[in-house]
Amino acid sequence: MAGFTAFSGFTDFADFCCPMVYPSFIEELRWRGMLHDATPGIDEHLAETMRTGYIGFDPTARSLTIGNYVQIMMLALFQRSGHRPVVLMGGATGRIGDPSGKETERELKSYEELDSNLRHQEKQFHRFLNFQDGENRALMLNNLDFYRDMLVLDYLRDVGKHITINYMLAKESVQKRMDSGISYTEFSYQLLQAYDFLCLYRNHRCTMQMGGSDQWGNITSGTEFIRRNVADGKAFAVTTPLLIKTDGSKFGKSEGGNIWLDPALTSPYQFYQFWINADDRDVSRYLRFFSLKEHGEIEGLENLIATNPQEVKRTLAEEMTIRVHSDEDYQSAMQVSELLFNTQAGMQELFAMSDNALQMIASEIPMFRVPREVIASGVDIVDLLSAYTTICSSKGEARKAIQGNAVSVNKDKISSIDHKLNTDTLLHDKYILLENGRKNKFIIIGS
Repeated sequence: MAGFTAFSGFTDFADFCCPMVYPSFIEELRWRGMLHDATPGIDEHLAETMRTGYIGFDPTARSLTIGNYVQIMMLALFQRSGHRPVVLMGGATGRIGDPSGKETERELKSYEELDSNLRHQEKQFHRFLNFQDGENRALMLNNLDFYRDMLVLDYLRDVGKHITINYMLAKESVQKRMDSGISYTEFSYQLLQAYDFLCLYRNHRCTMQMGGSDQWGNITSGTEFIRRNVADGKAFAVTTPLLIKTDGSKFGKSEGGNIWLDPALTSPYQFYQFWINADDRDVSRYLRFFSLKEHGEIEGLENLIATNPQEVKRTLAEEMTIRVHSDEDYQSAMQVSELLFNTQAGMQELFAMSDNALQMIASEIPMFRVPREVIASGVDIVDLLSAYTTICSSKGEARKAIQGNAVSVNKDKISSIDHKLNTDTLLHDKYILLENGRKNKFIIIGS
C-alpha cells in the first residue's frame, strides 16, 4: 500500500499495558450491538496487524458527557483488541461547528472558551485510555495543529479541490439543512474532517476513523479524500448506532439535563442514580454498550433483569461510577443513597459518613450556610430553624415542630425548645444534618 508501511514484530499482545482482551474488534462490536455500519474489508484489514484508528471530539462544552462515553468505549475496545486509538481534539473543527444532527446554525464559541474546554476534556480522556505504556498506547492530538499555518489559498487548492460540491451536497447532514439554511462555514466542516483523516493517515499511519452513525457522511468524505490524494490509499470507516432510550428520548440526559463526566457538573451521587433510575427495558443494552465485564458475566446479568432488575442496575451503576469517578466516590454515593432513601438510617450511618459524602448531600438537599461564630457561641435550635434558616417560617412554628417530636439534629431527636448547638455538633467540623419530619432533610454548613 503506497504511503503506508505495515508494523513489524507485532506478535505478543501481552507486552502491552492494555493486553488483547477481544481478538476481533469488529466481532466485539457486533456482539455488543455497537456496529451500525462499516466499509468493506475492515475485518481483513484489522486482522493483518496492529492498526491505528481515531475518533474526533469537538470541545464545545467544558466536560464530556455520558453520551460521549459511547465513543470512548469504542476507543477502549479498540485498544483492548490490540490496536492503537487516537483521540483527535477538535481545536480547529470546534471553531467551525459540525452541522450533523443540528437543525439550525450553531452559535460560535470564543477561542478562549474552546481552548479552556479542550484542556479540561484532555484530562478526562486520560482516565479511560492507556496513554503511557505499550506500542498500542493511545495518542492525543489537536487538529488545530493541522491548520494553524495554513493560508486560505492553500486550503482552497489542497483541500477544497479534491471533493466536489455535488458529493458534499449529497451528505445527509447537509441535505437536512437545505430548507432551513446552512452557512459556508458549517458546509465546509466535512472538508476539514476529511483533511484531518488525511493528515493522520500520512503522519501516524491511521487507516480507520470511527464515530456515531450521524458521522457516516463526514467519515466517508475522509475515506474518499484519502483515495483521491494517496495512490492506492485505503482507509476505513466504522460507526456505532445512536443510543436511544426505549421511550424515544436521547440517551445521556436526565430531568436536570446532561449527565456530565465532571463531578462538579454531575455529582457522583447523581451519576450513580442515573443508572439506578434507568428504564428496565434499557438495561440489557446499557450492559452491552458500557460494561467491561466478561461476556458470560454480562449475559448472566441480562438473565437476571426479568426477576431482579434493580440488582442488575446497582451492579452497572457501581462499575460505571467507579470507572468514571473513583471507588471513594462510589462509596460516598452509596452512603448518600442510604441516608436519603433508607428511613431506618440512623446516627451510626451518619457519623460514619466521609466528608466527601456530606459534600454530596449538601448538593442534593436544601442547604443553608450559618456563620461559624454563631454556632461557636451556642445557637438556640429555635433560632437556627427560624432565624438563620427558613426551615420554619417563625419561632412559633419551630417550637411547635420540636414539641411535636419532628425535629432531629444529626439523627438525634430534639425534645427541648431550649436546646443549643455548638461546634461539637458539627460533623467533620463543618456540617449539621437537620430534619423536620421524616422526609424534610436539610444540611447546615458552618462557614
